[in-house]
Amino acid sequence: MRVPLSASFLLLSLLLAPSPAAQAQKPKAPASAADIEQSITALLGQMTLEEKIGQLTQYSGREVTGPASNRKTDLLNSIRTGQVGSMLNVKGVADTRAIQAEALKSRLKIPLLFGLDVIHGYQTVFPIPLAEAASWDLAAIRESAHVAAREAAAAGQHWTFAPMVDVGRDPRWGRVMEGAGEDTYLGSEIAKARVLGFQGEKLGGTDAIMACAKHFAAYGAATAGRDYNTVDMSEQQLWETYLPPFKAAVDAGAATFMNSFNTLNGVPATGNKYLQRDILKGQWNYQGFVVSDWGSIGEMVPWGYARDKADAAQKALAAGSDMDMESDAYRNTLAKSVQDGKADVALVDDAVRRILRKKFELGLFDDPYKFSDLKREKKVLNDPKHRVAARDIARKSVVLLKNDNNTLPLAAPPKIAVIGPLAKAKRDLAGSWIVLADTNQITSVYDGLVQRAGKKSQVLYAKGCDVMGDSRAGFAQAVATAQAADVVVLAVGETWDMSGEAKSRTDIGLPGVQEELFRALKVTGKPVVVILLAGRPLIFNAIADQADAILYGWWPGSEGGHALADVLFGDYNPGGKLPSTFPRAVGQIPLSYQQYNTGRPVVDPKNIRYRSAYIDAPNTPRYAFGHGLSYTTFKYDNLRLSQPTMTAGQTVQVQLTVTNSGKVAGEEVVQLYLRDLVASVSRPLRELKDFRKINLKPGETQTVTFTIDQNKLAFYNSRLEWAAEPGEFQLMLGAASDDIRLESKLTLLP
Repeated sequence: MRVPLSASFLLLSLLLAPSPAAQAQKPKAPASAADIEQSITALLGQMTLEEKIGQLTQYSGREVTGPASNRKTDLLNSIRTGQVGSMLNVKGVADTRAIQAEALKSRLKIPLLFGLDVIHGYQTVFPIPLAEAASWDLAAIRESAHVAAREAAAAGQHWTFAPMVDVGRDPRWGRVMEGAGEDTYLGSEIAKARVLGFQGEKLGGTDAIMACAKHFAAYGAATAGRDYNTVDMSEQQLWETYLPPFKAAVDAGAATFMNSFNTLNGVPATGNKYLQRDILKGQWNYQGFVVSDWGSIGEMVPWGYARDKADAAQKALAAGSDMDMESDAYRNTLAKSVQDGKADVALVDDAVRRILRKKFELGLFDDPYKFSDLKREKKVLNDPKHRVAARDIARKSVVLLKNDNNTLPLAAPPKIAVIGPLAKAKRDLAGSWIVLADTNQITSVYDGLVQRAGKKSQVLYAKGCDVMGDSRAGFAQAVATAQAADVVVLAVGETWDMSGEAKSRTDIGLPGVQEELFRALKVTGKPVVVILLAGRPLIFNAIADQADAILYGWWPGSEGGHALADVLFGDYNPGGKLPSTFPRAVGQIPLSYQQYNTGRPVVDPKNIRYRSAYIDAPNTPRYAFGHGLSYTTFKYDNLRLSQPTMTAGQTVQVQLTVTNSGKVAGEEVVQLYLRDLVASVSRPLRELKDFRKINLKPGETQTVTFTIDQNKLAFYNSRLEWAAEPGEFQLMLGAASDDIRLESKLTLLP
């Protein structure tokens, strides 16, 4: 999303220039929502059309990843004359304060908003969002966002372009790493947690920043998993699968939305009135503002949806895009379009009002520098509690995929061979989208194991091979190292730049010769524990079949090495569950646990003739949604419903007991799935409707209760009505979508 723009010339001039802002008279922050609206109305009355359009304009002031952007040679003058409403990619108190001072030289002294891609941490790097989703721990996810917001706010930021709440069911799409996985319900709950984590309960605190729900909408369904591509889907699918996490973000109070690069059924999302005005600002009554994605207004021209930038600006404004990020379409064309009667000034005023409202709510009119405090920046960015929080969520994000013969946890053997191209990696553990992190301070897998193993255990090392490439020159040393050890810990996966924006892949197999390295190590006869480090679900069939144990560590962040060592040695019992289905082959993609029965279901896997099946592989995934093992076991029992039938206005309590039947304490995610057996629209075989994460000591039993109401039974029918239809429903409770332990029936009466 972010495009390079050199601004060293700008920042130098700002830092050297005198700042008269201290003498500028600043309006006092209104005390109530009504006062804010009155102040906005008064301010709008003083603004010229050019100044209004300036509030709708956002520019970048830093070099970041992405395609090149033309230098904005008049940027400094534009800021001083009120022609810019927001800046992105300006980091740190010194720079944000200097640029804010320039904005306060403008006639009306309207402060700037500073935005940044704080995706999974500012200085402290947390696991990537997809990894955090594997924790199924809403409190921990909220805390992760809060720490990121606290650091970013202390460094002068007002706004993050997160969370990404796109449902993603195609791991070829590199941006799955930014989201919460494939499920609508889980994604909606995580969307709420992240919005509240970033923003707190109310805007304006100096330990919080504005959230931005993105990408509106359906970007996660890009055709062929290719970034910036088209999306075509039914209205029923849009409303049922892809919109609910955005509605959850609205309900949680998300200050802003970002539209997306894709078309939706032929119309670019940036110019899609149905999405932005009819749904978001209409049916959902959203009062925040919508920012375009980087240059997406101008990109409606190559899409063939607009003749030129002027036409694109008119269509984007009419559709509900309030702020233009880096396309120059609004600033360069909108005034003339209004004067010519081609754009409605009332829509300009509405967009300006929405943006000014957030500036007032943040308290920037009362104190434009409230987020630019050097002492607070230093104190907050050096808070050791942030690393503690990063280690906690990293441990909770690890998923134990396999553990044959109780290979894990390690019993501190005298010799551990740590092998693999990612064993000593640091930058790669941070993943894509890092901001201010010192990657030298990231703990590698090797360092984490050495520190945990202590002097009594010897830790050997061999790289073996690179992540990419076909060189096997290091195999012999790796095999010799394995032969000299009691157990092998193999760290393989992706480099940090192989998943993320503009990182679509047709082949999501383990890159290079890493699986060949695994096979060579397996031949030694030593137990091989594989740690997979990646930003997306990968395909690794040889490892899945033959490894003694497998941990999916994702990209775990600053404390990744320590967190993985905690899990390997049993200091922490893994409780992560997959938020995405892992396919056996690319040919199964897109793949979700929400499969339909079809008219010709596979009843017997040995007989697939004229059935909905592949002739060269099973329909089933390698690892199902919700899968994740533990060092202990859990027994599900005593399922009971408060009543077997219900009417529309009633609720039914579903209770079961879960017992830790193993020898160590552990966490379990109890998952409730539902199937509507007969409906006016075919329904999936199962849909996640609720979950509980519980922690049990050995032998401890806990009663888990779920409430079924009409909303949990409802779906969007062919008329796009959200309704529950009378009939029979199958309730399924278990440890994963393919590990159902208890079942019952519930009937909804007419």
